[in-house]
Amino acid sequence: MTTLTWDYTALAQTYADRPDYAPAAVDEVLELAGAASGAPACDIGAGSGHLTLPLSARGLVVDAVEPNAAMRALGGRRTAQSPSVRWFDGTAEATGRAAGRYRLVTFGSSFNVADPACTLPETARILADGGWFACLWNHRDLTDPLQQRIEDLIRRRVPGYTYGARRADQSAVIADSGLFGPVHAITRTVLHRVATETWCAAWRSHATLARQAGPGFPAVVDAITELVRDASGTHVEIPYTTRGWAAPVQGKRP
Repeated sequence: MTTLTWDYTALAQTYADRPDYAPAAVDEVLELAGAASGAPACDIGAGSGHLTLPLSARGLVVDAVEPNAAMRALGGRRTAQSPSVRWFDGTAEATGRAAGRYRLVTFGSSFNVADPACTLPETARILADGGWFACLWNHRDLTDPLQQRIEDLIRRRVPGYTYGARRADQSAVIADSGLFGPVHAITRTVLHRVATETWCAAWRSHATLARQAGPGFPAVVDAITELVRDASGTHVEIPYTTRGWAAPVQGKRP
């Protein structure tokens, strides 16, 4: 099993406060994949179940694979009322799941921390003939005035800050593997209205920022929280774009 390069234990609890993926984006993935109610799916890097839950709610039978014990425990509690969800220890590169089993394999904000050279062959291995790969991320709309102020704050405190693969077009990575195609891009918007304190707490799960801010991460989140509190009432309305890519497995699987 691949050695993990980042420990999400300290961030696990606040992951439950992150915004949901745009429902229309999840529906589009299922429509593309032809994943009807009862279809087997595998959600890899499932975290606390943010994508696992809507897949289960749409009737899929979901195996959630998550390497971090704290995340897995939280996800298990959040999906406890969903008998169609099972949780497993595993990584994107070595899921431990049976070959040729799934109609759909998903990555909810997790494909960017996987090694595509190993992950895509592993995904193809566990997909059934005609099965689909999909990866999704939620992106804050950085043209929103509040988000612009937050971005300015982050870049002042974390010089050289970058989103890395989170905001990169994944089409070429997927297509160049020779295992999937054609690749479909998914872009859906959603406006999240959430309690100000809940949204501020969710910043403590921002792994990309935590990695780059290092020991200064708590202070950056405190500054963001102060900014948002000053700019908002009891609730904030945050525009998000759910972006993703989906593709069917092609040819002979490895």
